Amino acid sequence: MAENRKVVVACTGNTCRSPMAAHLLRHALAAEEEPLNTLEVVSAGVSAFAGDPPSENAVRALGKVGLDLSPHRSRRFAPELAEGAGVIFVMTEAHRQIIRERFPDIKAPLLLFRELMGGHNAPEVPDPFGGTLTDYIDTRDSLAEAIPSVLRWLREAT
Repeated sequence: MAENRKVVVACTGNTCRSPMAAHLLRHALAAEEEPLNTLEVVSAGVSAFAGDPPSENAVRALGKVGLDLSPHRSRRFAPELAEGAGVIFVMTEAHRQIIRERFPDIKAPLLLFRELMGGHNAPEVPDPFGGTLTDYIDTRDSLAEAIPSVLRWLREAT
């Protein structure tokens, strides 16, 4: 991953999980030393409409930990986005399968955001879309729980 300076995080609509994961990961990377703190982190959705604002509850859930998601606007996953990516993290096996089928030429590793945790941890991140603020906070916490294992992987890959 040394020459690939981008981390892509993908979900379905790019209004909940992947932007929350990207913001949490950017925040964690900012506290790291080079080269980790210089990685670019972007998010996208495999079925996203470009320009949609984040879910209101996603903004609230991240706001409770001091992160501002409100400027985010959704974007659709495209091969150009994956150019230069050292890794692509997805939320579910379905996302991984969709990307593999639609974009078979992508060479970056395609990993579930939580799969690196190992053990008996659920590797997928359920979609909170349309749920309560508690659902979004649970999603935020599920993503945050995976950050140390993602950082460990990125350290080893760079």
